[in-house]
Amino acid sequence: MDHKPNEILKIFSAWRILLAVAVGLSASIYLVLRDFSWESYLGIHWSFQVVFFLFLAIILEIIRDLAYMYRIRLLTDKAIGWKHSFQVIMLWEFSSALTPSVIGGSAVALYIVSKEIHNPGKATAIVMITALLDELFYIVMVPLTILLLGSKELFINTEFKFFNFGNFPTQTLFLIGYSFIILLTTTVAMAIFIKPKLFKDFLHKLFSLPLLNRWRTGADHLGEEIMITSKEMKGKSVNFWLKAIGSTFISWTARFLVINAIILMVIGHGDQIMIFARQLIMWVILLISPTPGGSGIAEFILPKFLGEYLGPFGNEIALGWRILSYYSYLIIGSIVLPIWLRRVYRKKKTTE
Repeated sequence: MDHKPNEILKIFSAWRILLAVAVGLSASIYLVLRDFSWESYLGIHWSFQVVFFLFLAIILEIIRDLAYMYRIRLLTDKAIGWKHSFQVIMLWEFSSALTPSVIGGSAVALYIVSKEIHNPGKATAIVMITALLDELFYIVMVPLTILLLGSKELFINTEFKFFNFGNFPTQTLFLIGYSFIILLTTTVAMAIFIKPKLFKDFLHKLFSLPLLNRWRTGADHLGEEIMITSKEMKGKSVNFWLKAIGSTFISWTARFLVINAIILMVIGHGDQIMIFARQLIMWVILLISPTPGGSGIAEFILPKFLGEYLGPFGNEIALGWRILSYYSYLIIGSIVLPIWLRRVYRKKKTTE
């Protein structure tokens, strides 16, 4: 874990930031200009409602981050203060915005947390448990929304390309993604909380087979991470887990409600429960996006899923959503990164 500052700067390099912005804004500008209608803009009434729901959308973004900050402080046993937890979360979101959604920013998050608490083992456990908690929200909320709304109106009649496997209907692609999330989360959770040693030995034997031998080092490393996480999380109280799960659910709920607020700001009405529920389905598509932070894909996909609630402003609403929930992290992350690097490496030199 003894990385140098320039190694992190490679991950947060200027070309990555410019690529993410260029892809996302190019898609947004193209879509807005393609469907531009001056008459539609003249029909917007700039009332108190617009200001109120814009303010609400910003507040929801803040709640999302505050809940994450609370969770990282909880998981580190308050080893990170509020100020530093803000930096950690901003850089975590920054790294996620600059890496393809299918890869995520966990490797960078592990480095950042490790630098903050000076305990690579505990940092590994924190990042792994964070991922499990995030997936738990999704696993729980999806069946609840299907029970509440049914599946007929939840899925849109559109096909999406799944890598090189061809085009799949939304429902099929969702079922593949959701099943994979359940399988992966259940496997990792059982490995951490029930049989970590058995899981580690199983991985070692499985990847010792001739066909899988080339990945044995990575598998052994994963087995060690499972063991470390199990040790770190052993004995945590019910209250601890309730707080961790609660903060996770608050953060993700606030994240999704941002779109609801923006739609209410521009359109003023719509089935808010359905809008929220369809975002759960949309999220699976974004999880397999090959572009940094889903850039370019998210701007295209939102009007597809929620078009009936967006009126003539689908592309504009998508752009507003990305400004709040994506580009804002690119800006804030770019400001926080040099401050964080100076702090953690100055602290390291002082202790040497």
